[in-house]
Amino acid sequence: MIANPLYALIDQDMLAVDAVIRKSLHSDVVLVRQVAEYIISAGGKRMRPALVLMAARACGYQGNAHCDLAAVVEFIHTATLLHDDVVDESTLRRGRRTANAEFGNAASVLVGDFLYSRAFQMMVGLNNMRVMQVLADATNVIAEGEVLQLMNIRNADVDVDGYLTVIRYKTAKLFEAAGRLGAILAGSTPQIEAGVAAYGMHLGTAFQIVDDVLDYSGDETETGKHLGDDLAEGKLTLPLIHVMQGGSEPWAGHVRAAIENADKAKFPEVLAAVKATGALDAAMQHGAREAASAKEALSSLPDSKFRQRLLEFADFAVHRQS
Repeated sequence: MIANPLYALIDQDMLAVDAVIRKSLHSDVVLVRQVAEYIISAGGKRMRPALVLMAARACGYQGNAHCDLAAVVEFIHTATLLHDDVVDESTLRRGRRTANAEFGNAASVLVGDFLYSRAFQMMVGLNNMRVMQVLADATNVIAEGEVLQLMNIRNADVDVDGYLTVIRYKTAKLFEAAGRLGAILAGSTPQIEAGVAAYGMHLGTAFQIVDDVLDYSGDETETGKHLGDDLAEGKLTLPLIHVMQGGSEPWAGHVRAAIENADKAKFPEVLAAVKATGALDAAMQHGAREAASAKEALSSLPDSKFRQRLLEFADFAVHRQS
């Protein structure tokens, strides 16, 4: 697990989550263990489980169930990564070969199913119907988001609202659920629960927008993935939507042709377009507004060192380089 100074307040909780994850990965089937361990050991930011822990503590929770719940959220996220990489035909994640590139598509899909089902086994063990409802609903919405994204592939006419719908389903929904779950464990008021959930939704939206910007501006050694992968998949993300909405030629024409043909060879022209039109800055400003909305959503949460750290999470989401 990558050390992150933002997690200093929950470092022991994060270690406990890591222990739960490793214990829960056990399977008598060797390939299941190999693939699951491969992707979990790749690390990552672990923002979703950290959000469960931090939200629970910020809402006054004093028990230990939040560690199990954080592991459940990480398993659901990891399962989506396994499936995403197969659908997207990705070969690099977090600086190394994806599980599908290493073990094949069939193994990745089936182990993703294992992680989903293991997450639901663990969830049932918590014996909390509200928790099960939130996670069941979130998992269903995430799947809908994946299908929406698939429908938008090679569609150069996706607008900002359509783009935001996809990422709020596909990415932000699990952040929203993570925040809500922390509040539920703490027995928070409906107002605080709604506020922490809204915080997670806006945080996750900002996080994904920045991810999409980094696909055109990041350093591959820091992002751990190839620049232009979104273009190669025919995904019209926010920077490219800003180019298209600007309507100026030849920039919009370059983007349309590259998206409709999923042509990564056009990456230099598309990169020139997003730079010439200020599209990266415009997208980052949108991400910053989402982060600001996340902070505002915590207004009803009592002040504490954990609440302050949640505010810092929002800043991190938009100022990171990977």
